[in-house]
Amino acid sequence: MYDVIIVGAGPAGASAAIYTARGNLKTLVIDKAPNTGALAITHKIANYPGVIGELSGKELLDTMREQAKGFGAEFIQTTITAVDVEGDTKYVFTADGIYEGKSIIIATGSKGRNRMLPGEENLLGRGVSTCATCDGAFFEGKTVAVIGDSEEALEEAHALTKFTEKIYFVVPRPELQGVHHVPELPNTELLYKTKALEVVGEQHVQGLKIRTASGGEEVLAVDGVFIFLSGSKPGTDFLQDQVPLDEEGFMVLDSSMQSPVLGVFGAGEVRRTPVKQAVVAAADGAIAAMAVDKFINKRSQLIPQYK
Repeated sequence: MYDVIIVGAGPAGASAAIYTARGNLKTLVIDKAPNTGALAITHKIANYPGVIGELSGKELLDTMREQAKGFGAEFIQTTITAVDVEGDTKYVFTADGIYEGKSIIIATGSKGRNRMLPGEENLLGRGVSTCATCDGAFFEGKTVAVIGDSEEALEEAHALTKFTEKIYFVVPRPELQGVHHVPELPNTELLYKTKALEVVGEQHVQGLKIRTASGGEEVLAVDGVFIFLSGSKPGTDFLQDQVPLDEEGFMVLDSSMQSPVLGVFGAGEVRRTPVKQAVVAAADGAIAAMAVDKFINKRSQLIPQYK
């Protein structure tokens, strides 16, 4: 039983972990792909307070995560398939087991997209998926396409190699972002500089229309399409209507980052922030952490950490 489970290890989640762990709260941080977020793939940062000179977003995040680990926070990398946050105990269901906490901080950033591919919405759940761990077994011996240019997409493609006969890995950019080494993926064809145009099919997925690197168009014959494209929509879909969200999927939070559901907090780009900056997300994480401390220890007010 953890005092707090933090979902996401970007600047909001890592900052929250520093504060909760330093406050002697048993802290678990779960992240699907640590090098995927907006900050992790930022090549240069020169305006983060207290940091003189330039460094990469990954370097900054690695420092924050190591700092949290130094205070006792535990980090794991796995895929979350579902959560149950409505009771006193918060359950997080993952590919590697179930984790329990007294509270939870959602810090998953902006992972969704505002625009879908033509055909995507109609075929969601009928061959279109955003979770290889959840749905990979349904495509045993079949051919699928994975769309994305991040570490997350790579991890999902790797998971699918256990089931599928063939994978078309459709990468919109010339290379995968935040990935220094691409391992050999069995039965996988990497298609760089390739844009997904449309998911083809009536009752189920029958193909994926693409624009190739040479500019031509063709349809890949596939039975499934797994989509891992980034965007500006908050990554809150996995909450499954258990926590109040606004019309665009942002968490409804008060000034202390608390949601209307007891023991559920948010931080970073899952809320409507005035600007999207690492320092703002980190500040959100610190506030959420102190709100968790207040909740767990039944304090009457937030207690800042000065030492």
